[in-house]
Amino acid sequence: MSKLLLAFVFTAFASRLLAPVFYDVRDYGAKGDGVAKDTAAVQKAIDAAAQAGGVVLVPAGRYLCGTIHLKSRITLYLAPGATILASPDNNDFDPYEKLDYPSHADEETTYFHRALLAGENIQEVAVHGEGVIDGNRKKRGGPKPIALKNVQHISIRGITVRDSPNYAISFLGCDYVNVDGVTILNSYADGIDPDSSRYVRIANSFIDSYDDGICPKASLALGKPRSTEHLTVTNCNIASSSNNIKLGTESSGDFKDIAISNCTIFRRSQNASRDLSGLAIESVDGSHIDGIVVSNLNMQGIYNPIFIRLGNRGRGLTQPRPGSLENVSITNVIATGSVMTSSITGLPGFPVRHVSLDNVRLTMKGGEEKVKDLDVPEVPEKYPESGMFGTLPAYGLYCRHVEGLTIRNVQTRWQQQDVRPALIFDDVKNLDLDAFKTDTVAGAEPLVWLNRVADAFIHGAHVPVPGNRLLRLTQTSEREVKTAANATR
Repeated sequence: MSKLLLAFVFTAFASRLLAPVFYDVRDYGAKGDGVAKDTAAVQKAIDAAAQAGGVVLVPAGRYLCGTIHLKSRITLYLAPGATILASPDNNDFDPYEKLDYPSHADEETTYFHRALLAGENIQEVAVHGEGVIDGNRKKRGGPKPIALKNVQHISIRGITVRDSPNYAISFLGCDYVNVDGVTILNSYADGIDPDSSRYVRIANSFIDSYDDGICPKASLALGKPRSTEHLTVTNCNIASSSNNIKLGTESSGDFKDIAISNCTIFRRSQNASRDLSGLAIESVDGSHIDGIVVSNLNMQGIYNPIFIRLGNRGRGLTQPRPGSLENVSITNVIATGSVMTSSITGLPGFPVRHVSLDNVRLTMKGGEEKVKDLDVPEVPEKYPESGMFGTLPAYGLYCRHVEGLTIRNVQTRWQQQDVRPALIFDDVKNLDLDAFKTDTVAGAEPLVWLNRVADAFIHGAHVPVPGNRLLRLTQTSEREVKTAANATR
């Protein structure tokens, strides 16, 4: 056994103060030739290891398998060169579980038994190593590579998951989860989805997916709402043809105490037809979102950099009613080559509250030749995505139905001449706009348009073109707007 493997395994078991016991799947009949079905042999090794708590060793080889059931107190270790290959025969996988309640969600969110590595109602389970979990599909629709439901104390480290036809790594009702150094390649669905899960850490990973990259949810797949909270995402590279990082859309439970930092975000393909947002935060099913901290994101070629939405789709609610979305801090974001305007939108009587954007630089493609009015549809029940309102009347940032908004050190510019204002605030209370700057101005529109704004303080703004207006006020009393130290020339 290699020194690297010994060091890794002893580290995994150090907390238990036990010498590891190894269960080699080949000793239980696994062939590893990519032809023989090794499901039964791998399962025998896992069952044996579960009796005393041990390491199931998968040596180099290709192990063709259907559903494998993980057990408590085992580590599944994939050695370098080892691949667990999903059988192409769907009959080799467990059927969907029968639920005695409606989940109000799609099959991918709801079901966890139809999977390659499946675990439910277990604890202290790890999938480690330098090997590969191969979904062995070339389109969406099929078993999940890793699906864990109602599991506590999970560690997934070092492995690669590729060609996934379903959510690549999926958690439901799980607590104390650590995903570290994982690579997800060519996932036809979401990359990593922690749903109704708590104390989750996703770090140092690369996610490449057609759909959402990292997508925390709070669905009704457990039959009742459960919050997703105490979640950290850090040091990840995320390529997506949809949303790179998205909280929601499934938002029946709450989202609380979430930190996202130090991620590079980019488009999976320049020809993708469904590019949405680099960062999306969505409450549309009654969820209360409170305490989201985002910092140090670099976005390249993302369709829409920032999308924050409080809506009222009301999935699973007898009487749909908006939840709440508050206490969001976004700092140190650079986005280049974006198309759709970033937005923060609530609903009449249900504002997004206490949001701050600090040190954000937005370089938009621009190109709009006509000024637009403020007749933007509310569409409270519509599925939330960045293009839901159509082309917005501002090119940089559009905010509506917001209370307690701080915009500090935000810079905007376009690559193609755009006649729209850079920023629009509509039905906003307690606005603090500090040190706003734009490098590009076209047409006669002001840089900032305030409509139905109360208690605003505009200071330190910079107007680069002599004679261009900084502010336009409509349905806004001048007494509600204070200005200071603006460089208007």
